[in-house]
Amino acid sequence: MKDWYANKEITLLDILDGLLDKGIVVQGELILTVANIDLVYIDLRLLVTAVESIARHTELRI
Repeated sequence: MKDWYANKEITLLDILDGLLDKGIVVQGELILTVANIDLVYIDLRLLVTAVESIARHTELRI
């Protein structure tokens, strides 16, 4: 399987197209603390995908 990847040129556009087609989720937390007291808690979730991909998956569930 490694030989297949070694002989293929992959561009940034190919990677971006694959990410938008399948989608990617980024999740993180941010906690601001002063003197061991949590002041602010932020929960971050980001979904990056193409609108066509969401529409295609939504139609399958109906």
